[in-house]
Amino acid sequence: MVSQADAFRTWARVAALSFGGPAGQMAVMHRIIVDEKRWVSEERFLHALNYCMLLPGPEAQQLATYIGWLMHRTRGGLVAGGLFILPGFLSILALSILYAEFQDVTVV
Repeated sequence: MVSQADAFRTWARVAALSFGGPAGQMAVMHRIIVDEKRWVSEERFLHALNYCMLLPGPEAQQLATYIGWLMHRTRGGLVAGGLFILPGFLSILALSILYAEFQDVTVV
């Protein structure tokens, strides 16, 4: 069984490397979770991916949440899903703060 600390570090790594849209995000997730860590089999990953693609919404984020849930149930799903969206959230937050601070500058 994977420790929660190791899962946290791994999901933080997946999140930090997951820019470029859902195809790139799922490829990074596959490389780390299936190929490197071997936490989930290829068959299980593809089954989960197919399931997430049927649902409405962002399939890469749903896939991260689902795999986190498979590993550590509710807490794992919340951690994996939360860490997955954290870099994008922080980027938009930083840009929003910069815009709010410099909105009166004529160049902006």
